[in-house]
Amino acid sequence: MIVCGEDLKLDGRVVRTVSLAAEGFEFLERPEEVLADLRKSRRGGDIFTFIQRLPDTTPRYGYRMEWDNVAALPISTFDTWWNHQIDGKTRNMVRRAEKKGISIREVPFGESLVRGIKNIYDECPVRQGRRFQHYQKDLDTIRKMSATFLDTSIFIGAFLDEQLIGFAKLTINQARTQATVMHIISMIQHRDRAPTNGLMAQAVQSVAKRCLPYLVYSRFSYGKKQRDSLADFKENNGFQRIDLPRYYVPLSAFGRLVLHLALHHGLLHLIPEPFIAKIREVRRSWYNSHTSQLV
Repeated sequence: MIVCGEDLKLDGRVVRTVSLAAEGFEFLERPEEVLADLRKSRRGGDIFTFIQRLPDTTPRYGYRMEWDNVAALPISTFDTWWNHQIDGKTRNMVRRAEKKGISIREVPFGESLVRGIKNIYDECPVRQGRRFQHYQKDLDTIRKMSATFLDTSIFIGAFLDEQLIGFAKLTINQARTQATVMHIISMIQHRDRAPTNGLMAQAVQSVAKRCLPYLVYSRFSYGKKQRDSLADFKENNGFQRIDLPRYYVPLSAFGRLVLHLALHHGLLHLIPEPFIAKIREVRRSWYNSHTSQLV
């Protein structure tokens, strides 16, 4: 739904939460106006939520606030990142990609890229211990999915003998305060060539060239989830955790009750993390042992 010129989405079956449709890639500049219109028009929803954007880390509004976070890499120059923000091991991984014959470059969006992305997605039905959501999607779906934010996106390809074996998509927000990693993925069979490290190095170059102050890679931590290999990859590449204010505003009596009982994160949030971690481990083991059956 469009409210005050902003594209909003409504999520949830029991608790209906309204937020910016492209949250994390775009940010509300006039949240008070949007909230006033939502309340006036009664368009549905129980809770309205939004987050401040970098570099504004000081709470600006009087609504109920909790700290959220992003994994952000301050960008000045590529040389600064290379010499001061990453360690020798990460530099060696970037060098490995080049030594192993990987070519990294910005690429235009087109049919060749879309078909290459499909080949990467279709390599394996399981990634990071869970079913891969893009496995064997049809070409038209991948084309539409990849074509979002085309006017503000940067596509980077990793090639081996001119075959696309990895890609990254960065999206620049309207205020040009950050570029956000929307996708970064490489073929598992070429993991020893470190294509993902090469893609990240090119991402830093692309962002520095455009004089953008931050490269953001989603969150640094997710709720009570323990560290994993993805968090380590972010840290090794210089990303830092930056806390940002997130606001929750009730739109209905039910929304006020949910916020009062602190249930707006769902019941899963109440389960102890060690128990959830055990479930993840069981799920990972099951998928890894049944990968061939999922093809």
